[in-house]
Amino acid sequence: MVLGHHKNSLSSNRSSTEDPRDSDPGEDVEVVNTEQGNVLSHIISQLRPGADLSRVTLPTFILEPRSMLERITNFMAVPDTLLPLPTIDDPVQRFVAVTKFYLSGWHIKPPGVKKPLNPVLGETFTGYWDYPDGTRGYYISEQTSHHPPKSSYFYMAPAHKIRIDGTLKPRSKFLGNSVGSFMEGIAVMRFFNRNERYFVTQPNMYARGILFGKMKYELGDHAIVRCPETGLDADIEFKVKGWMGGTYNAIGGFIKDSKSGKHLFELSGFWHGEMFIKDLATGKKELLFDATHAKPSMVKARPISEQSPRESQRLWDTTTRAIKKADQKTATDEKTRIEDEQRAEAAERGGEENWKPVLFKAAPPGDEEQLDWIINARVDDHASPEQQLQQILAIAAILPGQGMQQQQQQQQQQHAPSDTYNTSQQQPAQYQHPRGDMINYGQHDSGPSAVQSQPYYQPKRQGGATASNDLATSMDGMSLRGGAGGAYQPQPTQWRQGQPLVRHNSHGAEETFVDAET
Repeated sequence: MVLGHHKNSLSSNRSSTEDPRDSDPGEDVEVVNTEQGNVLSHIISQLRPGADLSRVTLPTFILEPRSMLERITNFMAVPDTLLPLPTIDDPVQRFVAVTKFYLSGWHIKPPGVKKPLNPVLGETFTGYWDYPDGTRGYYISEQTSHHPPKSSYFYMAPAHKIRIDGTLKPRSKFLGNSVGSFMEGIAVMRFFNRNERYFVTQPNMYARGILFGKMKYELGDHAIVRCPETGLDADIEFKVKGWMGGTYNAIGGFIKDSKSGKHLFELSGFWHGEMFIKDLATGKKELLFDATHAKPSMVKARPISEQSPRESQRLWDTTTRAIKKADQKTATDEKTRIEDEQRAEAAERGGEENWKPVLFKAAPPGDEEQLDWIINARVDDHASPEQQLQQILAIAAILPGQGMQQQQQQQQQQHAPSDTYNTSQQQPAQYQHPRGDMINYGQHDSGPSAVQSQPYYQPKRQGGATASNDLATSMDGMSLRGGAGGAYQPQPTQWRQGQPLVRHNSHGAEETFVDAET
C-alpha cells in the first residue's frame, strides 16, 4: 500500500527550524483591492466551512494563466537535481538525492496567491525540455476525470533512464478564512538501470486571508517519498505558520530505514530558500538545496498554431492572455464559455461514465493502482534511448513540427508502390487525429506503442446517424463544440488484410467493408 498524507507529525506541528530567522513571505502575499474583495466575499458568503469548491466558479483575478496540466511540470523543472539520480551508486545517497530533487521545485510559482486553471475533461498538454547536455525530457498529460478532477501525466528522459508516472487528484475546500487544496494522488519515479521505484505524494496548498487580512499562499501537512525496493522512506512536513508564532515556508522531517525503523537523516529549512540535511550518525549538517540560487528549466511546447483545439495552451489562449492583461471581463467571459461548452458536452454524453481517456488507461492492480491511470502505450524499459524516443513520439505530438512531418511521411507512403494487390485502392477514407495521426485508434497494426483507448461517446443526430463533424471530435476527444480550427480532413489509413473497415457515407451512416474469403 502506498503511503499517503500523514496528519500526525513526527515533530512539532509548529514551524520551527534550527535557523532562527523569520522567513519573509514576500511574493507569496497578495493584497486584494476592494472590488476583488467584494467578489470573493460574495462567493464565500454562500458557502459553509468544509464545502467542496470543485464546482464553484472562482474569479479570474486569483487564477494563474496556465492549466494545472502545465503547472505539474514544475515537478521536473530543476534538471540539475533530476538528471544525475540514476548515476549515483550508493542506494542511501541516491535516496537522499531523490529527496533533494523532490524538494527542489516547490519554490517555482507565480507571485501572489494564484490557482491554475481547472482542465476540462479530455484536455491534454504535451511538452519537452532541452537539457544542457544535448538530451531532452518529454511530458504528456491528460485530464482523465473532471468530477472528481484527476490530472494524469507521464515524463521520460530516455538518455538518463528516468521515467515518472503520476495522477494528481486535487480537492478544494472552504475553511473559513482559508481555502485548502488537498493534493491527493501519487507519482512513481523509476530508474531503468536500478530497478527501483520511488513513490511520492504532495503537500496540501492553502490560500489564507481570503475574507480579512492579506492573502497568503502556504504549503502544509506531510508528504512522503518511499522506495519499496530499498526500504527507505522520507516523511517531510511542510509547516504552516501558527497563530502565536513560527515562520512561513518551513519544512522538517526525517529519512529512515523502514525495515529497522532507524532514523538516518533529519531535514530542516525553508522550501523557498535554504534546506539542510543532518546525518544523525555523525551529527554533520550540510546544505541540501538552495532554492534562491536555483535555475528552473521551464517546459517548452509546440506553437499554438500546431496544437489541436483541446490542448491546454490553445484551449485557454484567450483566457490566459486576458488574465495577463488584467482584463477580467474578457477572461471571465472566455472561461465561462469554455465551462458552458464542457457542461453541454457532458449533457449530450449522458454522464462522465461514458468518457474514456485518449492517452491513458487504467493502472493495473497492485501497489501502483493508486495512480488510477497510466500512459496507454508501451515504452520499453530495456530499449535504446533512440527506440524509446520513437515510442514516446508515437503517443502524441510533443516536438514542434512533429505532426506535420508525420503527415508528410504518410502522404509519401500513400503514393509509394505497394506489394499488396490493390491495397491502396481498397482503403476508404477515415478521419485522423489533427496532429498527424499521432494516436492509434485501431487503424494501424497493433504494436508496442499503440494507444488504443478513445472516447466512447459519439453524438447522434435525429434518425440515429452520426454527424460527420461530431465524429471527428469524438474520434480524438480533442476539440470543444464549435472550437475554431477543429476541422478534420479525411486521410487514407494503413489497413490489414481481413480487417473490417468502417467509414461514414455522405448521409452520416456507417458502412462496413470486409474482404471476401479466399
